[in-house]
Amino acid sequence: MQDIKEIANQIKEHGGRLYLVGGAVRDELLGKVTHDQDYCVTGLTVEQFQEMFPKAHLRGKSFAVFDIDGKEFAMARTETKLGMGHKEFEIYTDTNITIEQDLARRDITINAIAKDVLTQQIIDPYNGKQDLREKIIRATTEHFKEDPLRVYRVARFAAQLEFEVEKNTIAMMKQLKSELNSLSSERVFAEFRKALNTEKPSIFFQILRQADVLDVHFKEIKDLIGVEQPIQYHPEGDAYNHTMLVLDKSAELTENLKEDRKLEIRFSALVHDLGKGLTPKEKYPHHYGHENTGGELVNKLGKRLKVPKSWMKCGKTACREHMRGGIFYKMKPSKKVDFIERVDKSLLGLNGLQIIVISDKTSGGRENNIEDINFEKIGKECLNTINGTYIENKYSIKPGIEFGNRLHEERIKWMINKLKSP
Repeated sequence: MQDIKEIANQIKEHGGRLYLVGGAVRDELLGKVTHDQDYCVTGLTVEQFQEMFPKAHLRGKSFAVFDIDGKEFAMARTETKLGMGHKEFEIYTDTNITIEQDLARRDITINAIAKDVLTQQIIDPYNGKQDLREKIIRATTEHFKEDPLRVYRVARFAAQLEFEVEKNTIAMMKQLKSELNSLSSERVFAEFRKALNTEKPSIFFQILRQADVLDVHFKEIKDLIGVEQPIQYHPEGDAYNHTMLVLDKSAELTENLKEDRKLEIRFSALVHDLGKGLTPKEKYPHHYGHENTGGELVNKLGKRLKVPKSWMKCGKTACREHMRGGIFYKMKPSKKVDFIERVDKSLLGLNGLQIIVISDKTSGGRENNIEDINFEKIGKECLNTINGTYIENKYSIKPGIEFGNRLHEERIKWMINKLKSP
C-alpha cells in the first residue's frame, strides 16, 4: 500500500499538487472518523497521472476517476450545465485549473474545503470552516442551482449533521423544484436512505418542507400537514408533527440494530399514519379506519422511491396493526392470541411493531405506561411455550387443519391462565 505522502511527492515532482477534498476534510475538522478519502490533483493531465501510476484503477464515465488502495483521485475540473436534471453537464479538465476553481463547483461550503497533503494547509475560499462552527449549511455559489439532486443532499446533510440551512440556500432549493422530477428514483432513494440512517431523520423532511418541495417525492408525508388529531391524545399538533416525533423516537429505539433492520422499522414509523392524510376534513379530529387506508399510500410512496420490498411489507404491517398494538392490554385473550400469531408471521414482527407502538404512544414527551405496550414479551412466551412440539406430544397428531386449530386453542388457554396469575 503506497503512502499518500509518497503519492503527493511524486505528483509534486511532475509539477502537480495533491489535495484532500470534500467530506474527508469536513469530517476531520468536525473531529469525526471518515472512511472515504477523495483527492483532487492539480497541474497534471489524466494521461500524465495514468503514466505515473499505471496500477491505478480507472473508472468514471463522464470524467476520469482513479482508485489507488481504496482512495479516489480526480483531476481538478470545472463543470458547465447544458440542460435539465442531474446529468446534463460538460466537464472541463486542464492543468491550469486551480484548487479554488475546483472547489467552486462543489455544492455547499462545508464540502468546499481542501487540505494540501504535503503542507497540511487548509484551503477554504468559501468560509466553510466558519459555517461548520456555526452549524450552517450554505450553498457555495449560484452554481448550486445547476444540480437538482443538491436539494436532497442538503436535506440529508442537515439531518446527518443536525445543522440549519441558510435562507438563501433554501430559496435556491425552492427554485429547483421544477427539475426534481428529472431525478431518478434511485438517486432520491439513496439520499432518503442516508437520512433515515441518522439520529434525527425528521430534519430531512423539515428542510424539504421549508423549501416547499416536500410534495414532489414525498406527497403522502406532505398530505399529513394540517391534519388535525384529538388534542387529548396528540398535544404535539397535526399528523405531520406527530409523524416526525414518532420517526425520531423510532431512530432512538433502533440505534443499536443492524442497518437493514433499523431502516425497515424507521420507514415503518414514517408511514404508520399515512392513512390520516385521506380523512375528509369534516371528520376531523377523528381518523376512524386510517389503519386500513394507509397501505395503499405506502404502495404509492414505496413505488415512487423504489424502496426495498421488505420496507413496503413492514410499513403496511405498521399501518394495519399499530392501533391494535396500542390497545393490546385491553384485548380479550382470544384477540391477544390472534394479534400475536398474525404479527409474529409478518416481516416487521412483534419486536418491530412494538418499537412502532412505543414510538407512537410516547413521542413528544407524552406519559404512557410502557408495560401496557409490552406485547412482545408475553407474545414470545406464548409462542415458545405452546408450539408444534407441545401439540404433537399432547394430542399425538401431525400438522394439518386440526393441528393448527389445537395450537390456537391451547395458546388461548395459556393466555387466559397467564392473565389470571399474579
